[in-house]
Amino acid sequence: MELHDVWFVLIAVLWTGYFFLEGFDFGVGVLTRLLARNRPERRVLINTIGPVWDGNEVWLLTAGGATFAAFPEWYATLFSGFYLPLLVILVCLIVRGVAFEYRAKRPEENWQRNWETAIFWSSLIPAFLWGVAFGNIVRGVKIDRNLEYVGNLWDLLNPYALLGGLVTLTLFTFHGAVFTALKTVGEIRERARKLAFKVGLATAVLALLFLGWTQIDNGDAESLVALVVAVAALVAALAANQAGREGWSFALSGITIVATVAMLFLTLFPNVMPSTLNEEWSLTVTNASSSPYTLKIMTWCAGIATPLVLLYQGWTYWVFRKRIGTQHIAEPAH
Repeated sequence: MELHDVWFVLIAVLWTGYFFLEGFDFGVGVLTRLLARNRPERRVLINTIGPVWDGNEVWLLTAGGATFAAFPEWYATLFSGFYLPLLVILVCLIVRGVAFEYRAKRPEENWQRNWETAIFWSSLIPAFLWGVAFGNIVRGVKIDRNLEYVGNLWDLLNPYALLGGLVTLTLFTFHGAVFTALKTVGEIRERARKLAFKVGLATAVLALLFLGWTQIDNGDAESLVALVVAVAALVAALAANQAGREGWSFALSGITIVATVAMLFLTLFPNVMPSTLNEEWSLTVTNASSSPYTLKIMTWCAGIATPLVLLYQGWTYWVFRKRIGTQHIAEPAH
């Protein structure tokens, strides 16, 4: 296996880790409006992801940086062609981070409600747009002989990509609901389980349509295996949720995300961005990659730094592993 193939796999792993981790905290952000009935319950939801949300975003930064260094042509075409949707995602992530930090800085109800509304929308919009973006990457976009994107925004809003956006939105919301049931106690835990079942059913229908469409258009035997694993894990996650086994349900919903992302990258390889104008103009792991020397240096750096990051993030989750409820929410100190 060549180094550019290795880095394609590593970038796929980074995106998988990002969607697994950021997926549930996007979902929890959406649930601040769908599940929580009052301010203490919204504080419970926010506190479940408070210690980890910023660490989860490190995976996005790493995936973007790895793409820039390993596949500069891919990075350039992707970020120029998808400029507006990616800018919207970036603005949402900035607003979301500010909302988490500033929500409790003042006691006024309007102040806190406005920041909580910002958390909801800045979680929902990226959860949808990431699916749209990856739907277009897999489907292919208008790339010319100079390896440049020549389409427009409306080309990105096609039925396949929009369906992909609905899948990521519902899947992340389901993942977040299961995480909420795993991390809370009392009434909010029970309501999270009930909502997870309803959202999970909608996710199953949308995911089956989207993954089936992907398999028909670009799939092979390996992607079919990933499809089967994704669907089976989602069904098992629903069953575990109904049985009150939140830990198993969360792990299985995570496997659903892992298998879904794996299927998308399996159908993509050896392309990184197919061209719908001419197959010969597609960006591939070969024509979009950096030099072998650059990839070699990156491999050594990743081999040293990655285990340290994983250990630190794993330790963070271990420290903040206990369940919380409204009884643990202290009165404002203002």
